[in-house]
Amino acid sequence: MKEQKNTAILLANCPDNKGIVSAVTDFLFKNNGNIIDLDQYVDQESHHFFMRVEWDLNQFEIPKEKIHDFFGTLIGEKFRMEWDIHFTDQKPKMAIFVTKLSHCLYDILQRHQSGEWHVDIPLIISNHPNLSYIGDRFDIPFHVFKITKENKAEQEAKERALLREHNIDFIVLARYMQIISSEMIAEYPKKIINIHHSFLPAFPGAKPYHQAYQRGVKIVGATGHYVTEDLDEGPIIIQDIARVSHKDSIKDLVRQGKDLEKTVLSQAIWAHLQHKVLAYNNRTIVF
Repeated sequence: MKEQKNTAILLANCPDNKGIVSAVTDFLFKNNGNIIDLDQYVDQESHHFFMRVEWDLNQFEIPKEKIHDFFGTLIGEKFRMEWDIHFTDQKPKMAIFVTKLSHCLYDILQRHQSGEWHVDIPLIISNHPNLSYIGDRFDIPFHVFKITKENKAEQEAKERALLREHNIDFIVLARYMQIISSEMIAEYPKKIINIHHSFLPAFPGAKPYHQAYQRGVKIVGATGHYVTEDLDEGPIIIQDIARVSHKDSIKDLVRQGKDLEKTVLSQAIWAHLQHKVLAYNNRTIVF
């Protein structure tokens, strides 16, 4: 496994103005920060500025715990920025929510076990016990909260308490077939990642691939996005497609759809872990 970097990553956005890049890079230069990567974008329609910059902390003169305050005082407030600063040596904690389908869960856990991702997975949450054996196989606690219309609010309150107990940083819905409440979304804003087939909203319901087959679709796809209160309409992180034809059966569509779902979800998680996604006005800038 490669040695973990000791860097900081700034994600920032603000109204576009002259001198933003110069001010940020000058701040880093004056404090002995070596820039490793810098990317920026200006939305010409909204006149809004977006930036991601990563720099080496080994000789940086501001202590980690004070960087946010120093940056805010010297740069952030001046340019009316919204910003986050992340440290790559800190391992985030991810919770996984599942129901009965295992393909996305297996893909995530195999990537985690291989060391591909710098992340901890303290727990898996489900509304059914069907996949608990997978938690046992990967030695990750599997918690079942059976949900009905009558107990949904109570059960989700217990889930949120469990997430807080484990200091969870973000959540992945690995084909979790429940609508997330506004309380959960408010507690984890832009920190809940979902995957769905790209037929939505054209083919809603339990059997979208059967509906797509009846309509003779020529592509299948998947969309990874952040969860908002508008069902399956949150900021899109990653999308991909596969071409199909009249020769493909329903089973073929389902198989290809599952392949896309797990790879697109994993790509969305990877982008989030690398702090390359900046959500703004229900869109994303993916650096």
